[in-house]
Amino acid sequence: MLTVRTAIGSTGSNPYELDFADLAGSALREAPDGWHAIVPLGGAKHRLWLRDLPPGGSLVTVDLPFDRNFDLRLQAAHRFWLAVERRPVGRPPLAQSIGTRHRHILALRAVDGWLEGNSYRNIAQGLFGKSRIPDRAWKTHDLRSRTIRLVQMGLRLIRGGYRDLLRHKGKDSDDTT
Repeated sequence: MLTVRTAIGSTGSNPYELDFADLAGSALREAPDGWHAIVPLGGAKHRLWLRDLPPGGSLVTVDLPFDRNFDLRLQAAHRFWLAVERRPVGRPPLAQSIGTRHRHILALRAVDGWLEGNSYRNIAQGLFGKSRIPDRAWKTHDLRSRTIRLVQMGLRLIRGGYRDLLRHKGKDSDDTT
C-alpha cells in the first residue's frame, strides 16, 4: 500500500493532477486512520492510503519510508507512475513464478498426506503417479528425496512460513530480519 499525500511546494516538472474522488472505477473509503483507495490503472489495482483527501487537481507525492519494505514500496510507486503515464506496468513485485507456485501447491498436498498418516511412497504416488514410483530401490530414488523435501517445506509453511510468501527475498539476500 502506497502512502499518498498533498505535496508541499511545487516542482519544476509538469505535475500530474489526480482527483482521487473522480478516478474511473476507483474505490475510495474513509476510515478512522484516513482514506483508503483502490485505483484500477494500467491493468493493475493500486492500493493507496491517504491521511487526508487531497483537493481535486492538487499536486500529490508518494512517501517512501526508508525501511525494510523500501524496495517493495519503490516498485509499487514505479508501477503506479507507469500506470498514470499509460505505460505497461509489468509484473507485480511479489508475483511468484509458475514453478514456485506449483512447488508450494505440491508441498501443501504432500504435508496433507503426511498429516493423514500416509507413507512417503503413498504421498509420492499421489503427487507424481503410481507409474513413476519403482517397486524396488525406493530408498534411493530421487522422488523419495523430493517427497521428503516437499513434506518438510509444507510443514514450514503451515508452521508460519507462509508469511515469508508476503516478503520478497531475492536469492542473494542476506536479510535475516
